[in-house]
Amino acid sequence: MSRDDVDFMNEALALAREAGAAGEVPVGAVVVREGEIVGRGFNQPILRHDPTAHAEIMALRDAASRLGNYRLPGCVLYVTLEPCAMCTGAIFHARLARVVFGASDPKTGAAGSVLNLYTESKLNHHASLSGGVLAEECARLLSAFFAARRARTEQ
Repeated sequence: MSRDDVDFMNEALALAREAGAAGEVPVGAVVVREGEIVGRGFNQPILRHDPTAHAEIMALRDAASRLGNYRLPGCVLYVTLEPCAMCTGAIFHARLARVVFGASDPKTGAAGSVLNLYTESKLNHHASLSGGVLAEECARLLSAFFAARRARTEQ
């Protein structure tokens, strides 16, 4: 795990905290090109009434808009939670070079937890994958969010 991986994951964690403060599942993401953040996003499906408004999608949209291209070759996505199948599809269509995630997602993870689209040879694009960067901190944030939500519903 490189120093850059830790620094950029910390940026994604800050965005995840924003999502949690807004009542969204606390997941954050940044897109990086040549050491510079070019896209930021956090979960917003509730706020936007949009089931596709996952952190990864929001960060990809931001980066594509800023760079003026729907393809993002050479870019790296840092996200606090293992991408789902929908987000992985968007990552592949954007032609990202690499994906770095924090916590694994045993319910919807498409980077090894439930299935691994990153090793599917029939797909026409692949991104390299690194998981577990600041995993404990990412998982703690999610666990605390869901514990607080359960406590509210039990009252």
